[in-house]
Amino acid sequence: MASIRIIPEKCVGCKLCVASCPFGAIKVVNKKAVIMDNCTLCGACVSSCKFFAIDFIKDEMGPSVDLSAYKGVWIFAEQKESIASNVALELLGEGRKLADKLGVELSAVLIGEKPDSAAQVLIAHGADNVYVVDDPTLRDFNDESYTDVFAQLIRTYKPEIVLMGATAYGRSLAPRVASRIGTGLTADCTGLQIDDESKILMQTRPAFGGNLMATIICPNHRPQMSSVRPKVMKPIPADPSRKGNIIRPEINIPAVTSTKVTPVTDNNGKMVNLAEADIIVSCGRGMGDPKNLKLVEELAEVLGAGIGASRAVVDSGWIEYNHQVGQTGKTVGPKVYFACGISGAVQHLAGMSSSDTIIAINKDPDAPIFKIATFGIVGDALEVLPALIKEFRERL
Repeated sequence: MASIRIIPEKCVGCKLCVASCPFGAIKVVNKKAVIMDNCTLCGACVSSCKFFAIDFIKDEMGPSVDLSAYKGVWIFAEQKESIASNVALELLGEGRKLADKLGVELSAVLIGEKPDSAAQVLIAHGADNVYVVDDPTLRDFNDESYTDVFAQLIRTYKPEIVLMGATAYGRSLAPRVASRIGTGLTADCTGLQIDDESKILMQTRPAFGGNLMATIICPNHRPQMSSVRPKVMKPIPADPSRKGNIIRPEINIPAVTSTKVTPVTDNNGKMVNLAEADIIVSCGRGMGDPKNLKLVEELAEVLGAGIGASRAVVDSGWIEYNHQVGQTGKTVGPKVYFACGISGAVQHLAGMSSSDTIIAINKDPDAPIFKIATFGIVGDALEVLPALIKEFRERL
């Protein structure tokens, strides 16, 4: 086990180690360095000590993983009331490409209570196998019990690639599973491909606020795990004639968990889900005042659209977080995206730039949003939106 300690008889209290620690985890007391509880065992202080007064023991590498034992591409198929989510179908579309490139099978993992009807949908959309774990205690998503189930499946069947949606569920489940089985995870991927020579999964995601794209690999551990942003990948058309295997593995369902799911209440009412919306009307600080969001709501109602928002609007308390679009919010890809009073910060663009048609409304002709907009309207959103609402009411 890794450990670190100060050798008192060698330490002279020079404070070089204090300056080198990136976490502020070392202080000097009575002319001797003291390592505090927030030490992460990064070892940055060791090379800075000129008196060899720091004893650092690293973890020894465990036995190498037999990579050849892992085969196949898996996706986690989110479902609600036995209806497969759109992100599950998107993952199948991308997973099909990866599996075909590797010459392996594509499988979906379906966890819940009586989710069988979703299994046939997954097969129609490209799955060769569907692993069904059916139990009343798994009716509602619980990251503790779902992690336990998923980890058992991976250890038993050994897939080489596991994909999950970067949704509220996936972002909770994926890191827990990766930690449990001792592998890496690349989160919020926007691109996946197989390297022609090594056959390793190349996982691409935005980095540094979306200013560059980083490609990450996991060469020494399996499975290779990625969470993928919704609406980035495209599902393949359903083929009802496709045949696949429904596998019901023997799994030990956790009898007792430390977390419990209380009855779930849907507070969205008739509000359109952003992840499913074909049209989204999104608002930014350019709307001027929270009371002006009524115009956004009215246009969305006329078009049957979802309502989005920039982070600035959410942080200001004008609208709830579940409307936020962007790098720290939801990734969307509707057919039409209205950007009302949104300047176009890179963090926001990272969440909506894959929209088919982008209509930007902004008073500033130099706003960055116009660089990616399909159509741009230079004007005050408070004047443009009433005109659009009137026109659409007459046409629809």
